[in-house]
Amino acid sequence: MTYDQILQELKNKKYHPVYLLHGPESYFIDQIADHLEHQVLSESEKAFNLTIFYGKDTDQMAVTDVARRYPMMSPYQVILIKEAQDMKSLDKLEAYINNPVATSILVICHKHKNLSMVSKLGKLLQKKACVFESKKLYDNQVPDWIRQYLQSKKLKIADKVAALIAEYLGTELSKITNELDKLCLNLPPGTEAVTEAHVEANIGISKEFNIFELQSALGEKNVLKANRIIQYFASNPKKNPPQVVIASLYGFFSKIYQYHAVKNLPEKELLSTLQLRSAYFLKDYTAAARHFPPTKAESVIALLKEYDLKSKGVGFNHTGKEEGDLMKELVWKILH
Repeated sequence: MTYDQILQELKNKKYHPVYLLHGPESYFIDQIADHLEHQVLSESEKAFNLTIFYGKDTDQMAVTDVARRYPMMSPYQVILIKEAQDMKSLDKLEAYINNPVATSILVICHKHKNLSMVSKLGKLLQKKACVFESKKLYDNQVPDWIRQYLQSKKLKIADKVAALIAEYLGTELSKITNELDKLCLNLPPGTEAVTEAHVEANIGISKEFNIFELQSALGEKNVLKANRIIQYFASNPKKNPPQVVIASLYGFFSKIYQYHAVKNLPEKELLSTLQLRSAYFLKDYTAAARHFPPTKAESVIALLKEYDLKSKGVGFNHTGKEEGDLMKELVWKILH
């Protein structure tokens, strides 16, 4: 089942005897588990009917003993196994899963990695349980997820600002939601849209000195602007690690190179091929392609691979030379 389908069932008070929540993205697992922990039972019912186990500290006998009990003064009891990936005897729950108690809701939270669904336990869970696989979002999916999250809080956000947040915070949704929640709390009353100024003030991403502005400056061959931004990056290495900057530039120049091969496609197909959410971002690649023909874009990509290795200490002696100097050198070579 999908995340939305499960949440809808829970809101409608439709419960399954066994849930398997597994996968590398912990955010969705936590959200479903939190709902089952806090919304199924009333506060008075929780005292006798809510049991939380941690995989590292429990075994199948303890879980089964609780799960086979009947609830007290409640239609259900809820049993959560958190960090189930650390439970050594997890596979020994097969006997219970094969014949669960209808008034017990057993929730197996197997985080950070998938449970093998070709194992005996995995096959049984597919037949007997509500199974949810929590997948990581791809980089290009995160801005849209940010927009939808803020939309649920009655806030709008421009594509560029959402992309800026995604680029800065990465794909870890728990980290992103923490930052967005803090931002929302600090917005002035009556705010309808999140702006770059809000992001700079509350998340710490400079609206003037960020990776998108660096990409734009390089694409336009704006030497002064590019040098000012890379100087700022060099002065703030923890906020702008060379490896992250290089990876972003690699993606940018890879799309410039790809753009030359598909630039005659209709706009909708072009956006889909380049994995761009809107035509707003397309203009940067159109402008950059004029300054970086295919051979030049290809040489920049090779340069980025070389400096990625250097930033990790491969073929580069860091003695007497800071990482910031390495990035300045890289930008100079791209521009010249």
